[in-house]
Amino acid sequence: MARDYKKEYRTYHGTAAQRARRNARNKARRAAGLKKGNPNEVDHRRPLSKGGTNARKNLRVVSRKTNRKKGSK
Repeated sequence: MARDYKKEYRTYHGTAAQRARRNARNKARRAAGLKKGNPNEVDHRRPLSKGGTNARKNLRVVSRKTNRKKGSK
């Protein structure tokens, strides 16, 4: 039986909440000046989940390892 990739994409990447989170991440990357292909990530000093914003003063560019280690503390 073949995989239905379109269905998987809709199920795992197409919900409204997932699109909103992806949009917020992309907005933060643009605000920090990161280009496509740059392996660095944007770290929110105060996480979005804790009431932080995408304001430039709340963003910093860090490595993926550093950002993942921090989480949303």
